[in-house]
Amino acid sequence: MNLNDIAPQKGSKRRRRRVGRGIAAGQGASCGFGMRGQKSRSGTGTKPGFEGGQMPLYRRVPKLKHFPLVNQKTYTIVNVGALSSLAANTEVTLESLLEQGITTTQNGPLKILGDGELNVALKVKAAAFTKNAQAKIEAAGGSCEVIGK
Repeated sequence: MNLNDIAPQKGSKRRRRRVGRGIAAGQGASCGFGMRGQKSRSGTGTKPGFEGGQMPLYRRVPKLKHFPLVNQKTYTIVNVGALSSLAANTEVTLESLLEQGITTTQNGPLKILGDGELNVALKVKAAAFTKNAQAKIEAAGGSCEVIGK
């Protein structure tokens, strides 16, 4: 066998259709594209997903309900009320809360929420605070420090 013996399979190659060569050729004049309109013009018709100016499906769908946020941040959340059992001037971090059993899981950085009352001054170090939680901690004489940004 030599390189000049190699040929495509019989019947696998078809002749190119020559359009616009008169009515006798079968695809004359408008070349099978019809008379007028967007699809008869030269160049590509429309891009994939185009719906005639209507908001296309691939742009409508994420605005509907029940679609999860992509790259959503997850936090280990603790309410201010859970911190009220700690001693005064304690430094509160995610590690210290895990040791004391206030939180049992670590789902990401610590975020303090504002539900409950706080009467003890604490030094809280967390990745995020709600405005309500920060106000309650500072009203009790404590301090809030944002870490991990």
